[in-house]
Amino acid sequence: MSSNMSTSSSSAKPDRIINGIAPIRICDLGGWTDTWFAGHGTIFNIGVYPYVEVQVAVFPHHMREHQITLHAENYGERYVVLPGSIDHVRHPLLEAAINEVPLPDNVALEITIFSDVPAGASTGTSAAVTVALIGALDALTPGRMTPHEIAYAAHRVETQRLGLQSGIQDQLCSAYGGINFIEMFHYPYATVSQMRIPDTIWWELERRLALIFLGRTHSSSAVHEQVIAALEREGDASPRLEALRRCAICARDALYAGDFVALGRAMIDNTDAQRALHPALVNADADAVIALAREHGVLGWKVNGAGGEGGSLTLLCGPDASANRALLRDIRRLSPLFQPIPIYLSRMGLRVWTTDGER
Repeated sequence: MSSNMSTSSSSAKPDRIINGIAPIRICDLGGWTDTWFAGHGTIFNIGVYPYVEVQVAVFPHHMREHQITLHAENYGERYVVLPGSIDHVRHPLLEAAINEVPLPDNVALEITIFSDVPAGASTGTSAAVTVALIGALDALTPGRMTPHEIAYAAHRVETQRLGLQSGIQDQLCSAYGGINFIEMFHYPYATVSQMRIPDTIWWELERRLALIFLGRTHSSSAVHEQVIAALEREGDASPRLEALRRCAICARDALYAGDFVALGRAMIDNTDAQRALHPALVNADADAVIALAREHGVLGWKVNGAGGEGGSLTLLCGPDASANRALLRDIRRLSPLFQPIPIYLSRMGLRVWTTDGER
């Protein structure tokens, strides 16, 4: 990969612009059971906006000095990526995702990636970025991958190209959107059932959910490796994994019944089950927000993602909108680091469309 800057100052306009957007993931009950060491699993999760945005400006190759220029807008970085390079240094996930799609030789690309969600929020943002990027680049090739195929391509980027630990649920949630019940019958193969609920329940769930970023980038690889080693020894019949699987089923059943109390209970049980994997998976900041939420009569809380340092919480509030707003104000007062992130539920997952570069 070269560090040379692109010729973005050129007055040439692109032939077309490909847009790709994908939602992030919250409230992932049953997480940890979508992994190779779990073997099989059940996961309940919710796709929400703000979404990740990818925009690919497509030029004739002869009009650009370099074939691929990457603009990581959140980091203020723009640099050249060499196609096919295995030396992923600056933004390995983005560079590996670009190499996952066989691109035509007759085009040059300016790829811009942006997210409103803070890095390390444990909301599946990296999976959403990869899904949106692969989906947008797929528009340059003959035929189209299905959402399921794009999710698995995004999963391959993390596990095979980069050698990272990754479950399958984040990529599937980002590709499908909405509220999902995922049944992984044999890693990594899974079915996705999108939950169809009445609009009144959808709207009420959307109004009651709150996403709280704890102000620190999620980073707990050492703890996660300890948990993985222990669960690998226990095998797929581990009682601790089975407790997590049950939480996902309870959440699904509660939401179909429109029972927010039962949904909140499932969220709390899942957070307790995460803590049973390793105490450090529910960090001190999360516990401080949970204690405040309990005082306010919140129905449920879920440490997003695998848990550990930093990251975020999903809260399921009660019916009183004024009381819920008071809770968010008190969370801000609890620490200047704590940041409620406005969300709304995604009706759709990955979306890709093309516009004329001249208009």
